Amino acid sequence: MTKSDQLEMFGADMELFVAHIKNTSTYQFDGVAGIIAGMMSDAQEEMANGYKYNARKTLNRAKHLLFMAMDNELVLHKPRN
Repeated sequence: MTKSDQLEMFGADMELFVAHIKNTSTYQFDGVAGIIAGMMSDAQEEMANGYKYNARKTLNRAKHLLFMAMDNELVLHKPRN
């Protein structure tokens, strides 16, 4: 997938986006599940405010992270002690 295709589909360079996610404290302590849930909430807000095109890209980014977790490329959830 070209960078242009990524921008159209996700609104971001996904390699850079995933690298950023991996460096967040949320991911490092809890995994990507909470980030995905937050992105889904963001998409709901975007839709409620009439930004359907942005919501589509937000959901595509969330799905990309979910598929990476399903392929064990990202940690979905880290249990708390």
